[in-house]
Amino acid sequence: MTETGDRRPLASRNTRWAQATARRLASMNLTPNRISQASMLAAALAGLSFWLTGESEDGVRASLFIAAALFCQLRLLCNLFDGMVAVEGGKGEADGPFWNEFPDRIADIFIFVGAGFAIGVPALGFAAATFGVLTAYVRELGRANGAPGDFSGPMAKQHRMATMTLAAVVSAFEGLWLGDGELLWIALLAISTGAALTALLRARRQIAWLRQNAPHKG
Repeated sequence: MTETGDRRPLASRNTRWAQATARRLASMNLTPNRISQASMLAAALAGLSFWLTGESEDGVRASLFIAAALFCQLRLLCNLFDGMVAVEGGKGEADGPFWNEFPDRIADIFIFVGAGFAIGVPALGFAAATFGVLTAYVRELGRANGAPGDFSGPMAKQHRMATMTLAAVVSAFEGLWLGDGELLWIALLAISTGAALTALLRARRQIAWLRQNAPHKG
């Protein structure tokens, strides 16, 4: 990642623990691109953990849900530190813009599709992945058109991961109420509809910005 401006606003970026960790990572023989690539591995493990919950029971199932939640958060940590190491650590690379965006799209697909197969409704997982990718497409289209990056929700990346993490943690204890994947179903439905709405709102704001800021022909 080499992006130095127009970054996703993250309060965690200014915390002491994040800055200390970023400095430590920057001092190691570890590039921002490798951290970005690691986010795909974390997401793949999250998706696999979700998928396997559909084939497991009791304690193993609960452990897999907790693992899925942890890997979702690890994916976000990779997304945080790749940028901090690149920008604050001064280790940005020429191909960083590619690795800044591409792994995020793959990560969404891994996680949501895995969860969809876990509940036996893969179409819902693919829908969540599709609309998640669409939110990023609209944002990047805006940038290509000269508009500022729009990272707003209601279902931006951090909101999608928070939803999946919460669903995974609570699902680990679903045996207490004899649940069977209802929370994952609700989470994927919320992400699908929320991400679709996010893409629509971003598109609307982008069109308004272009109409207001496009050079007038006279």
